[in-house]
Amino acid sequence: MEGINLAQKLSKFSDHWSPKVIAEMNDYQFKLAKLEGEFVWHNHPDTDEVFIVLEGSMKIELEDGVVELNAGEMYVVPKGVMHKPSAEKECKIMLVEPQGVVNTGEADSELTAENDVWI
Repeated sequence: MEGINLAQKLSKFSDHWSPKVIAEMNDYQFKLAKLEGEFVWHNHPDTDEVFIVLEGSMKIELEDGVVELNAGEMYVVPKGVMHKPSAEKECKIMLVEPQGVVNTGEADSELTAENDVWI
């Protein structure tokens, strides 16, 4: 039995906008991702989505404003809310969401990542 070293897991990939699963709890997955640039507008109609910033900073555009997050901060995007994450420089985050959630929600995009990829 070993703990999960987040820095070690983050060092195993370099692609952006492609969440990697590191653990599961009940029906939820803990995913690490690296963000840089702008993502697509999307939502998740059936679930909230948690963004936890581990390193760097990011923004989450919402229809009625912008949430700015720095290392050590988090935000919960409520289910069904349209949002667009972005990061000027590389930002490392953890996502917490149910198994099977696609990173682009129902949006058709070239940024749609393969789901359920473990590192």
